[in-house]
This record gives sequence, C-alpha cells and structure tokens, in this order.
Amino acid sequence: MSEDKINNRENVTKSPKTLLNVSNISISFFQYSKGLKKIVLHVVKELYLDVGEGEIVAVLGSSGSGKSLLAHAILGILPGNSLLEGEMKYNGKILDQKLKEELRGDEIALIPQSVDFLDPLMKIGDQIIGDVTDDKKEGKKREMTKIFKNYNLREDIADLYPFQLSGGMTRRVLFSTSMIINPKLVVADEPTPGLDEKPIEETLNYLKTMANEGRGIILITHDIQTAVKVADKVVIFYSGYVIEVNRTENFSGNGNKLLHPYTRALYKALPQNGFKLFEGSQPMNMDKEDKCIYYDRCRQSIEKCSHSNPDLVEIDGMKVRCYVVEKSYEI
Repeated sequence: MSEDKINNRENVTKSPKTLLNVSNISISFFQYSKGLKKIVLHVVKELYLDVGEGEIVAVLGSSGSGKSLLAHAILGILPGNSLLEGEMKYNGKILDQKLKEELRGDEIALIPQSVDFLDPLMKIGDQIIGDVTDDKKEGKKREMTKIFKNYNLREDIADLYPFQLSGGMTRRVLFSTSMIINPKLVVADEPTPGLDEKPIEETLNYLKTMANEGRGIILITHDIQTAVKVADKVVIFYSGYVIEVNRTENFSGNGNKLLHPYTRALYKALPQNGFKLFEGSQPMNMDKEDKCIYYDRCRQSIEKCSHSNPDLVEIDGMKVRCYVVEKSYEI
C-alpha cells in the first residue's frame, strides 16, 4: 500500500461538526503513605481537545505524558483512586460517567494498546460478537463476516484462538471488535507498535477508512511519523499538559511553522531531519515547580519562564503553551 493511498481522504471538511470536546481536564490519583496520610498525585492538567466527525486527531507524546489516561477518561475506565476534573461534551451533551457507560461499546469504541485485551481462552468469533441473545446472533455473525472481509481476514478465523494469530492479524481482529458496534467515535490507543511496515500501513489505512465514513478518530501514539501520515491535526502532550495543537501540513520542510520548542525538537530528531537529539528528560507532573514545564530543557527561555507556567493560547488557528512564541507573535 503506497503512502499516497494512506494520505487519500474523501470526506474531510474544513470545519467538521464537533463530536467530542475536552476542556480543561485534570486527572489526579490519591494514595496513602505510612500513618494513613493521604497523598494526591497530580498527573494530568489542563488538557484540551476537539474531535470532529470524519476527523483524525493524533495525540502525540512520549511515555508518561498522559496520553492513555486521556483515553481512559473519555471511556470512563479510570481506576477508583482517580479524580477527574474539567468538562467533556459528546455531541453537545455533558459526557459524565453515566453517559460514558451508556456510550462505551456502543457509540464510543476503543482499539486497545495491548493484544492482551483478547481473552486467550475464548474463540475470536465469540469475542467479537459478544454476549447477545440468540435472535441477534445470526445477524451479528453476518456483520462479522462482512467486517472480516473489509479487514482481509478469513471467515474461519472466527474459530481460532488468539495465540493462533499473527501480530498483524491480531491487530485487525481488534479493529473488527471495535467496528462490530458501528461506533461514531473511535479511540485508537497505540495501534501500531511492534508491527512491520506493511501491517502498519494497513492499520493506518483502516483508520483513514473509518474517518472517511464520518467517524471521529483519536489516534494515540508516540510515533511522530505515524501521526503525520494519517492525522488532520496533531496534539502534542508533554508532562501531562497539551503544549501545542497544530495542523499536520506544518510538520514538513524545516518545521518552521511548528510553534513549541519541544515540538520542533521532536521533528528535528527524525532521521530525515538530521537526527538532532536533545538533552534532558520529561519531568513528572507532580514534581514540577512554579515555572514552565519545559524550562529546564529549553534553549530559548526568557525570564518569565522561570517562575510561571504559560497558558494554552490560540495563534492563527493553532494553539501553543509558550511565552517565547507569545512574545514573537506579540500576544
């Protein structure tokens, strides 16, 4: 499958109808130390995200930046010791825990990060069809056969167990499991790690097809090249914050249309862009002091960065969390 085919989009509009809006979301976890002292760990802060119908939004960040926590928050599957603050809306309605449970596995589907999501002791077909009444089972089987054909899976795979599948086949089964419910919003949590080039291209093309059918797609990934190949826009996570939202076409050339120093550093670190590595490591959110979260690694910081963390501001239809960029645009 060629890259041109991956990049082909059919139904993308300039301003798609908003399907999901995530506004000022923060996620904390509490635990108890010796003496039963309660400790609150602030892991994710001030997340903002919009996904439209027929749109692919890539959420890009390294391990520990908060990407998968966002997915779990949307689906309502955060652990019991978590605290979720902020607001989510789905089709204009407040997406509270009750609505999440109603929509999960119906209008909102997860393509999970791990193949361990599949039950090793259950046949593939039974897992895809799920627990349905006898009068609906035949209809579900017909739908499964149709989906298998779309994902180049043989019909007899329904009678196999997960250990009998290759890595690429397992990924396609996970896609099939999500599509059997005909969702409107799909959260794909790292769907390509460990795959060879051909199954990666197949996976990305499946995501494009879903978007062309009008579904909103959130692609969670740590791979900038994967994000740029398929997404309409890219959201950059760093240490639990959204630090930039930019259009995919700006990840090109010398990257001079990218805004945040971290985003530009990621782009310059790609082999085709000189493989220019940068020093330092991403701080844990709960360890941050009252300064810019990128201050200790930034080579362009100004005095204000040392004692205040910037807000996420909009610039020419993009968003960035950086005082240096604000100053250059005279905001």
